[in-house]
Amino acid sequence: MVIAKKDEYTISTRKEDLNISYIHRFLTTSYWAEGIPVETVKRSIDGSLCFGVYHQNTQVGFARIISDLATYAYLADVFIDPQQQGRGLGKWLVGVILKHPDLQGLRRIELGTLDAHGLYAQFGFVPLPQPERFMQIRNPDVYKQSGKSSSAD
Repeated sequence: MVIAKKDEYTISTRKEDLNISYIHRFLTTSYWAEGIPVETVKRSIDGSLCFGVYHQNTQVGFARIISDLATYAYLADVFIDPQQQGRGLGKWLVGVILKHPDLQGLRRIELGTLDAHGLYAQFGFVPLPQPERFMQIRNPDVYKQSGKSSSAD
């Protein structure tokens, strides 16, 4: 469903409209998902609330929310095509996402970024106040191990 329009741009949550090969091409060269298999991109989309940004009918951006839609959400894979940057589309996209009806009343929305702190700060995102409380299991080479199953030893 188209949820926002601005000039010749739209934002939609219709997964059927997403250009999976375009999203995969961008993500596989990004610093956060380098080498990600297309099958993993498809599964991530299937399990997320997705937002496609379109110029006329061509996809030019993407983001997704991973959430229980009640208490917590994680904003992931936010990008605007480099040829479309500088038009305020990233800021517009984040604003539209945060106003989405299914994301209201959440206790926490998190994200990770290397270089867009200024963008997200405009929406109230701040560094974790007590990062020592947060833990993770991290496998930075998981996409290089495609085809291998992991097991606990």
